[in-house]
Amino acid sequence: MSLRTAEPATDSAGERTAGPGDWRPTRRRITEGLLAALAPIAACAVALGGLTTWVGSGSAGSPARVAVTDGRVFLPYGDVRDTAAFFRITNTGGADDRLLKVTSSAVGGAMTLSRHRMTSGRAAYAQTVDSARVPAGGGLIMSPFGLDVTLRAEPEWQTGTYVPFTLHFERAGRIEVQAKVIRPSR
Repeated sequence: MSLRTAEPATDSAGERTAGPGDWRPTRRRITEGLLAALAPIAACAVALGGLTTWVGSGSAGSPARVAVTDGRVFLPYGDVRDTAAFFRITNTGGADDRLLKVTSSAVGGAMTLSRHRMTSGRAAYAQTVDSARVPAGGGLIMSPFGLDVTLRAEPEWQTGTYVPFTLHFERAGRIEVQAKVIRPSR
């Protein structure tokens, strides 16, 4: 018994034609191929939709661009040395930032971020906070009735002198600014 190998079929011009074992596209093969391509296409569509939502909500916007102006330090009265410093902070960027702490080489002792609250009996109290939010496209205005920097004044400070401060932000880093010593007014 001899084994014969099948010779490829050829036409009259000598060109090869499809034989019995040759691959041919069938409806089943086309359907399976399209289904196999559907998974990566669906994954790309979901990723693109998520990125579009992220950008549309402003989360992928520009980084925080923080500026600090209008620094003031209240000159305390009498023998009291505890006082407060205030700043105007603006964020023109597309991402929120956080004020983490304030430092100064000209201030002895600790400085804290404090938020002042009123009680029902019209008394005020200060509450130490760890940080303060500086919203994107907005800002933070410190005042005696809200957020301030509580510190101990140096005896040589006079009205009109300037005190250096460094404000430390989560994203914007360190920003150095001068605050003018002023007398509190009503």
